[in-house]
Amino acid sequence: MPHTLLLFVPFAAPFVAAMMAMFLPSRARNAAAALAWVASLSGLLCLVALFPAVAAGEPVRWSTAWLPSLGVNFTLRLDGLAWLFAVMVQGIGALVVLYARYYMSAQDPVPRFFAFLLAFMGAMTGMVMAGDLIQLAAFWELTSLFSFLLIGYWHHSAAARDGARMALTVTAAGGLCLLAGVVVLGRIAGSFDLDVVLASGDVIKNSPWYLTALILILAGALTKSAQFPFHFWLPRAMAAPTPVSAYLHSATMVKAGVFLLIRFWPVLAGTDAWYVIVGSAGMATLLFGAWCAVFQNDLKGLLAYSTISHLGLITLLLGLGSPLAAVAAIFHTVNHATFKASLFMAAGVIDHETGTRDMRKLSGLRRSMPVTAALAIVAAAAMAGVPLLNGFISKEMFLAEAVANSSGRHLNLALPVLATVASLLSVLYSVRFIHQTFFGPEPVDLPKEPHEPPRWMRFPIEVLVGLCILVGVLPNLTIGPILAVAVHSVLGDEVPYYSLALWHGLNLPLLMSAIALIGGVTAYRIFGRRINASQRPWVVGRFNGARAYDRVMHIFHRIAAWIVRRLGASRQQARLRAIILTCLLAALLASGMAGLGFEQAGVTLQRPGLGFTLLWLIGGGCAVAAAWQAKYHRLAAVVLVGGAGLVSCLTFVWFSAPDLATTQMLVEIVTTVLLLLGLRWLPKRLPGLATPKQEARARRRRLADLAIAAAAGVGVATIAFAVMTRPADSPLARYFLDHAYSEGGGRNVVNVLLVDFRAFDTLGEITVLGIVGLTIWALLRRFRPAADSMGDPEQKRIQDRSDDRRDDRKLGDTLSDTMLIPRVVMRWLFPFIVLLALHLFLRGHDLPGGGFAAGVTLSIAFILQYMASGARWVEARLEIRPLVWIGGGLLIAALSGAASWVFGYPFLTSWFRYVDLPLIGKTPLASAVMFDAGVALLVVGATVLMLVAIAHQSLRTSRAIAPTATEEEPR
Repeated sequence: MPHTLLLFVPFAAPFVAAMMAMFLPSRARNAAAALAWVASLSGLLCLVALFPAVAAGEPVRWSTAWLPSLGVNFTLRLDGLAWLFAVMVQGIGALVVLYARYYMSAQDPVPRFFAFLLAFMGAMTGMVMAGDLIQLAAFWELTSLFSFLLIGYWHHSAAARDGARMALTVTAAGGLCLLAGVVVLGRIAGSFDLDVVLASGDVIKNSPWYLTALILILAGALTKSAQFPFHFWLPRAMAAPTPVSAYLHSATMVKAGVFLLIRFWPVLAGTDAWYVIVGSAGMATLLFGAWCAVFQNDLKGLLAYSTISHLGLITLLLGLGSPLAAVAAIFHTVNHATFKASLFMAAGVIDHETGTRDMRKLSGLRRSMPVTAALAIVAAAAMAGVPLLNGFISKEMFLAEAVANSSGRHLNLALPVLATVASLLSVLYSVRFIHQTFFGPEPVDLPKEPHEPPRWMRFPIEVLVGLCILVGVLPNLTIGPILAVAVHSVLGDEVPYYSLALWHGLNLPLLMSAIALIGGVTAYRIFGRRINASQRPWVVGRFNGARAYDRVMHIFHRIAAWIVRRLGASRQQARLRAIILTCLLAALLASGMAGLGFEQAGVTLQRPGLGFTLLWLIGGGCAVAAAWQAKYHRLAAVVLVGGAGLVSCLTFVWFSAPDLATTQMLVEIVTTVLLLLGLRWLPKRLPGLATPKQEARARRRRLADLAIAAAAGVGVATIAFAVMTRPADSPLARYFLDHAYSEGGGRNVVNVLLVDFRAFDTLGEITVLGIVGLTIWALLRRFRPAADSMGDPEQKRIQDRSDDRRDDRKLGDTLSDTMLIPRVVMRWLFPFIVLLALHLFLRGHDLPGGGFAAGVTLSIAFILQYMASGARWVEARLEIRPLVWIGGGLLIAALSGAASWVFGYPFLTSWFRYVDLPLIGKTPLASAVMFDAGVALLVVGATVLMLVAIAHQSLRTSRAIAPTATEEEPR
């Protein structure tokens, strides 16, 4: 199998499976778990197949242009380090998927959980396999986004929502710093390609921008890996389901910062700044996390702080700057992921089968859960660094490096002592975890009767604990070859001699390890009861990073509230006034400093003809009249606005722009109808209710608004007229005219511009349109109309009273008679409008039309059916599902762009050929048509979704409102 395909599967399979899982029924737990397991296992097998190629010494690469003008490529790059982390992501991910199948309740929407988990898996894999700095930063932020969704999965819990927001705020802020840092780093190296950057170590370290790049990149790494003082988000994230903690907070997300430090170690390490920042943060985190872990009463809380401490240990090793310390850091990264994932899963089993994680309530579980107890004890022993387990070997390497670097700098002088203290604390909280949970008397008053979990729920723990033992007993045969490949990919030819032997003789690191083991057990024997009775850590208990974060966020909220009070407004009209005035001020400043630039561009204002002048006078009159009538006569205002829109349409026709005229006309129809439907639910505004003082103030405000509107209108009209009358031989216009057919395969330059030259902009615009449709739908679902708009409209009340007075008629007959002919006409128009939409779509690449126009046209067909027959009649006969149209359209548009990657071209590169089709003959085919189809589907979905949201308001129960006599009603 080609290496390219093997490289793609671990990256792409999780994303594909995530999208498939989103469409599964909410109770399809088994199907979602099977899908996720197959995706992760297939990725793992492909990575195993790639190991010989990676071990050969050269990275396996695949690259295509992404943003060529910026020198940014989309590159998948797999070297030894990326392979090691990708195997952790996919392998532990497969085990977590199996574990989550039994942990998650059948009542939860489990497919959504697995979709989030798979998306995170794909983002994490994309991050470690990124061969471009910008690509790495993009996937880095995706991991923050998907971790937010996973931590907040149980969104009914306030703790989960708060933890998710905190994690996203901290890690996403660090991600923005990382993006700025890699941009600086790329500029120093002259390229964003990772291979070029890794080969530019001397250039980067000697650059005056080195410190800036270093601080920004470290801000991203330290926030992601929960290093002091950014550690506080990780304990709050324990509100997530335990499978999320076992995956994100042991083996993947928190390891992203470690991966970043290791990845850039060759080009950033070895300076005083690196040593001070990274070493100090690592040492502070190592000690602080270990000390806080000792006093935690929640199982996951203890494991969270122990994770913080071990991440600090890895960061400290990397901060020392020696090659042997880097080897130890890589080795301990793997070991920690193994025993910590198994411990989180064991904690989840205990919570699942007993109903609590509080160690003050748990005791003696070794009797009711002997197998789980044995597995958790072995994993905790590995965490403590007990001999013959994997944690012991990497801890010995850490202590050896502490001794080897114990001279010179101030931090190094205390390094052996502090390392021993940290190891002692690790033993102390591990012993407490074991003793409090599994030994002592039988537990009482537990929410559930404790018992062993299902066999396959325990299986992932057994696999990970087995690895802890195998690596601890046979390190050279198990982890040795993998570690050698990973270390070589980081250190290159400077790999030092290191040994994974279990016995190095009687030496100082062994003595320090013995002191830590004996001291930790002794400390628990002496202080155990006092520790168990403590509510918070001694000495540092008053320091609460989460509380400091809350205070900072409160300050930000107060500042934002002050700005809103001073500069904001409670009424939309005042906000619009401020926005337009700001735009006018910016335009005046720009024109004052540089002029309008019409002369330099060869643009001159031409005298309009009489017909055109009359046309614009009509449009301007409609606009002014609409503004005048807008307050008390909304229906007339909407009709007049439609007239102004019609004049705009005719203007495009006047200047020979049929594509724009078609689109303008169609959009004008849709917006006018939607506005008319929305007017039904606005509160009534009646004249004569304001006092003379209020009327005077309102008149002054309206005059000011008139002046602002006139200035804005004149400015925009001037620019629009100048642009539309500019010379036809513009270089930009000539370029598109010359290349539309040769490069885009279409003669309709406007459409080719939208779906080819500017396809990326169009993709963003339709994404925004979909979001707008979803937002309107969500808002109107909870919309409660004003009380005076809940009654039947005046016209309907008149018709109903007329029907009520006649014995031969029933309520609604007059309305039905009135709508009979329009109803028949609109129903018969449906297939013809659908055919027109198809016609506009198929001709759009060469003649006026296109996907947007076709989508709006098809939306009009649905709108007419809702207007003619009502929501219930239409939805009983047509299953429209606008959400599927939106999602499907966006997916088709994105996939049509991604398909170009398969052939080695940049995203959204189009392809076209002439093909001889049976019975049709020579026919042009362009890949942009698929993109255009996605645009059309999304436009239909978003428009119909807004229509449905408004139409469903009419299904509300009407309130009885006292009738008012009108001239139309017979007396």
